[in-house]
Amino acid sequence: MEPEETMDYMNFAAYYDRLTFNVEYDKRAAKLHYLIRKYIRTETDGTLLTDLACGSGSLSEALAELGYDVIGVDNSPAMLGLAMEKKLMSGHSIQYLCQDMRELDMFGTIDVTVCMLDSLNHLETLEDWQQVFDKVSLFAQPGGLFLFDMNTLYKHRHVLADKIFLYDLEDVFCAWENRLLPDNATVEEQLTFFEPADGCYYRSDELIRETAYPEETIEALIQKAGLEFVAKFDADKDLDDPEDLSPVTDTTERILYVTRKPL
Repeated sequence: MEPEETMDYMNFAAYYDRLTFNVEYDKRAAKLHYLIRKYIRTETDGTLLTDLACGSGSLSEALAELGYDVIGVDNSPAMLGLAMEKKLMSGHSIQYLCQDMRELDMFGTIDVTVCMLDSLNHLETLEDWQQVFDKVSLFAQPGGLFLFDMNTLYKHRHVLADKIFLYDLEDVFCAWENRLLPDNATVEEQLTFFEPADGCYYRSDELIRETAYPEETIEALIQKAGLEFVAKFDADKDLDDPEDLSPVTDTTERILYVTRKPL
């Protein structure tokens, strides 16, 4: 069966960077860099890195700045267009591929794969997660790493839930309305944008869904894909110090997993 069509973020892409100005990509890249150097076991130099669901390329750029040979993968042409603009500005030799990460197809083995900022939560089913893990495992260098993060059930039920967030920026107004679905795990996010132009406001909309799962469910998928569970941390704490790793607690909103392909 062919994978279902996924969201291409045609409308969201135009506003994505303005609405994620507080993500601190450089600090997240530094944390990833520390974990990679700590846990990688490949016989190579460990610098060939795939950034899955790379979006507009901000994290790819930060990792390239740290010396990684980055391949950015995303299924949104609109997002990749933004990433290419950043590449032209920075001069980094990042390669971008327009692919569904469930159908990942690389040219050879990869030292490190990352998938950050709860991108995996956007997948519709656990079968989709398994497809991604299987593909990453297939192309991983023995001893190589797969680092990913995911939103927790706590975040979906208590932080996002049925909340409304308003972003009133200089050049766009965004109403972000969440709805926790009956499964008590999926959040439907309705984004409505109003952008001023020529004395009028132009409206556009994007509908996004994210589903969270218990940790033990995801860890079973990791094992099934032939990857080793190495460690997990709170993904959003202690970003100022790459070496400071906070444990996962009952109120952790996003978990950072470190997994490895066996030697």
